[in-house]
Amino acid sequence: MKILINSKISQEHVEKIISGFPAVEVVQTENPQEAEKFVRDADVLITWWSNFQVAFLDSPRLRWVHALSAGVDGFLLPSILEGKVLLTNSRGIHGIPISEHVFALMLAFSRGLNHFARHQAQKKWQRVTLTELRGKTLGIVGMGSIGSEIARLGAAFGMRVMAVKRSPGPAPEGVNRVVGTEGMEMVLKESDYLVLAVPLTPETRGMIGAAQLEQMKPTAVLINIARGEVVQEEQLVAALQQGVIAGAGLDVFETEPLPADSPLWQLENCIITPHCAALSPQYMTRAIDLFCRNLDAFLQGEPMPTLVDPGRGY
Repeated sequence: MKILINSKISQEHVEKIISGFPAVEVVQTENPQEAEKFVRDADVLITWWSNFQVAFLDSPRLRWVHALSAGVDGFLLPSILEGKVLLTNSRGIHGIPISEHVFALMLAFSRGLNHFARHQAQKKWQRVTLTELRGKTLGIVGMGSIGSEIARLGAAFGMRVMAVKRSPGPAPEGVNRVVGTEGMEMVLKESDYLVLAVPLTPETRGMIGAAQLEQMKPTAVLINIARGEVVQEEQLVAALQQGVIAGAGLDVFETEPLPADSPLWQLENCIITPHCAALSPQYMTRAIDLFCRNLDAFLQGEPMPTLVDPGRGY
C-alpha cells in the first residue's frame, strides 16, 4: 500500500506511520502539482482541502482520501459521493484549540479587549463598560466534538448553555437544554453569545441571515468558527452597522483571505481572526494519531472511526 501525504509534515510524523505499519510506503510533498504525479499510483491520499485537486480522483488506484480538516465540503465530488473513493476526516481533534479560541473571543468582548487594543494604539487611557460571562446564556449551534467542548467550558464559566442539534437527545455534559432545529428561534432569542459550530451542508449554508439576526438580543455577540458561508455576510455587516446585535467574533468568511475592501475590517464591534482557531502545536500529532486509527481499521476491514457520510456531508 502506498500513502501520499500532500501537506507539510515532520519526519517524526512520517516515521510514526511507517513504524506502526511497516508494510506501507509513504511519499510526502507539500506541492499539489507534484502530488498530482505521485497520486497516480497511490492507494491513500492525506491532504488539506486547500491542497485538494479534482484531478487527484482520476487516479485508478486511489481508494481513500483522508482530510486533515474536519470540514469536507471541498471534497464532496462525484467519485466520493458515489462511494468509489472513501473519505475520512479529522473530526474530534479540534475541540481544545477551537473552544479556547471561542472563549478568547467571548472574553475579549465581555472584558472590552477589542476597545482597549485600539485605545492602546492611540495611547488613550479610557475605560469602557465591562461585563462577565458568568450567568450569561451561551447558545451553541452544532454539538459535535467542538460544540461539546465549548459547552463544557461554558459550564465551567458558570454560563447557562443551550444547544441546537440536528438529532437532539439527552443533554450532554455542561448543557442545560438541547433542542432540534425547530428550537432555533428560541436559542437565537435567549443567547447572549451565539456560537456557530456546524459543518457546511446544503441545510446550514446561509442559515444565519437578516431574519435570524433580528431575532437575537441587541446586546448579543455572534461567534462563527464553522464556515463563512453559514452566515450571510452582507446581512451580518448591516446588522453590526445598525446595532441589531452588539458584536461578532469571526474566524471564517465567505471569501478567504477576507478582501481588503470588506467593511468588516472597519467595524469596531467585530473581531477578525484569519481562520486560525484550530491551530495548535499539537494539531498534526493528533491528526496523524487519528489517521493511524483509521488506517488500522481500514486494513482490518473494520468500521473506520471518522468515515464521512457523503450524503450528510460530515
